[in-house]
Amino acid sequence: MQEYLEKTKQELRLRNYSFKTIKAYLGCLREYFDFKKFNLEKVDEENIKQFLLNKQDKNYSSQTINLYLNAIKFFYREVLKIPKKINLKFAKRSKKLPIVLSREEIKSIIGAIRNPKHKLILSLAYGAGLRISEVVDLKVKDINLEELTIHLKNAKGKKDRITIFPEKIKTEIQNLITGKNLNDYLFESERGGKLTERTAQKVFENALREAGIKRNATFHSLRHSFATHLLENGIDVRYVQELLGHQNIRTTQIYTQVTNPKLKNIKSPL
Repeated sequence: MQEYLEKTKQELRLRNYSFKTIKAYLGCLREYFDFKKFNLEKVDEENIKQFLLNKQDKNYSSQTINLYLNAIKFFYREVLKIPKKINLKFAKRSKKLPIVLSREEIKSIIGAIRNPKHKLILSLAYGAGLRISEVVDLKVKDINLEELTIHLKNAKGKKDRITIFPEKIKTEIQNLITGKNLNDYLFESERGGKLTERTAQKVFENALREAGIKRNATFHSLRHSFATHLLENGIDVRYVQELLGHQNIRTTQIYTQVTNPKLKNIKSPL
């Protein structure tokens, strides 16, 4: 089992998969190998199906079940080089609408933070539509204060993209980077080096609580809100797609459901 996991890790690294994806795939395979126990080198569709059904019975999300299936498919196809196709359909993705915070809620959340650096972390995440990983990975050289742009390198899907920088926090960011080297992280931890994603998430959770907002929002809700508010401002969905770095416009179009003005203008007959 350990030998197979090591071979899988090497294949994933050769294909330039992210550290996060490698860790996730190996975790999924370890669970599947424990479940199957014997004849790991043989494709057993019925066994895979039973494994995934067990996950479904435990209320795992469709996204997580798809992750297990992708990991298993990768192992047999790319590691063991077995040409036999695994004819299992992917679980349907949940069609839940994203949690979007109003402009007033965003203002309250950011206003509830006393630490200037923490305030800037959330302001930039919302103002530029950044993922949590992108915020903690930002370096001084990625920010162009003259052009008011951010160059995100090796973002999700190993792609670079340019997004907007919020002019409102230009002076504060300028003060933050004064004296720093270009390769320094924009938001460093107290011990030096970059912040962890958990720290950034904790900053958001504390601010949400301090602002008295009782919604099931996460750090990623800032990005959802960025997209929705741009659409509300009349920005074309294709430009929003580009700023978010979505490969497929259908991913971006979900925000049009949240911000549909025609729907909001309908009055209840009650």
